[in-house]
Amino acid sequence: MSEQANPFESLQEQIDDASAYMDVSDDVLERLKHPERVLETNLSVEMDDGSVEVFKAFRSQFNGDRGPYKGGIRYHPGVSRDEVKALSGWMVYKTAIVDIPYGGGKGGIVIDPDDYSESELERITRSFAKELRPFVGEDRDIPAPDVNTGQREMNWIKDTYETLENTTEPGVITGKALDSGGSEGRVEATGRSTMLTAREAFDYLDREMEGASVAVQGYGNAGWIAAKLIHELGANVVAVSDSSGAIYNDDGFDPRDVKDHKNETGSVSGYPGADEEFSNDDLLTLDVDLLVPAALENAIDGDLAGDVKADVVVEAANGPLTPEADDVLADSDTYVFPDILTNAGGVTVSYFEWVQNRQRFYWTEERVNEELERIITDAFDELVETYEETGAPNMRTAAYVVAIQRVVDAYEESGNWP
Repeated sequence: MSEQANPFESLQEQIDDASAYMDVSDDVLERLKHPERVLETNLSVEMDDGSVEVFKAFRSQFNGDRGPYKGGIRYHPGVSRDEVKALSGWMVYKTAIVDIPYGGGKGGIVIDPDDYSESELERITRSFAKELRPFVGEDRDIPAPDVNTGQREMNWIKDTYETLENTTEPGVITGKALDSGGSEGRVEATGRSTMLTAREAFDYLDREMEGASVAVQGYGNAGWIAAKLIHELGANVVAVSDSSGAIYNDDGFDPRDVKDHKNETGSVSGYPGADEEFSNDDLLTLDVDLLVPAALENAIDGDLAGDVKADVVVEAANGPLTPEADDVLADSDTYVFPDILTNAGGVTVSYFEWVQNRQRFYWTEERVNEELERIITDAFDELVETYEETGAPNMRTAAYVVAIQRVVDAYEESGNWP
């Protein structure tokens, strides 16, 4: 694979691509291509052995024209300033395309959490929460889980904030455990919106999901849930992967069995039902009906895209295709349904959680899933309508046209101050 694309530059290029199909002034567009502020901090945390270790951490607040900033916190060695800027920008347009009243934020700590004990991770998380305290709040910025974080870390952040503020404010963060103010349906939300987008895409393209071959790159929360739900539609999940590599069976897997194996062994590799094992790149170039990239950004660049044989790509990860890959796949008549719609289930159900926290009234899982399906299917319909009306070269550009217009409208209706 060629040198990794800069994700922030990819975001800006995607905005420029959409602008060709819009009537928006260059100065307003320029404003929408940069974060409003970025916190960069160094966390000095005591380890279990009494030593002190320093961790670099970030929080980007990209745009608040449509509401408080919203976005996850990830723990990963590859976290960087440009990455969180890009991810916070993508979140602006993700919340806009599904029309929920948020802006975009993102944060992260440069860390491999596997190298630290639970008590060390708690102190690291609480140290970051203390630094975030002046910038977050249910009407300011509402973090959520992301790569290598989950309910546990969100509960720690909530408790730290509430303790320091001497208040009860469950809406300061989403993705919490149910007993701490979380929402039913949140854990499955990103995988569920991936399934819903795939289902609507196949219907739009007059293709049958029953018996369709599917490959899923990345078997974390979003990937495995998407695999399970797509399997339940009658599709045939023939390949899945995680950081250890990929497994393949032409007859397909039961995603639950693969998940059980991963839980027991730590990886999908070695699954007894696999006929073959190969690399992540090999999985991405399988001849399948549906490819679901559900790992990290830049999984498919322009070089690799030339070898992609899937008919439909539904992005469960954030930014898994570079702009060059988009161009290659558009030329090959591969339909790519973009991340800002496909994986918007997470932020949508986070929005439901925030609403429930503020009302202190909680919904059933059935209601959560019904509301999520309504929002994703409505957004899908608007996406394909815009795609057909504008003549945009691909679904991603059409998605940005929808999303950018909503942000521009909010900005122009508010006016510029001072």
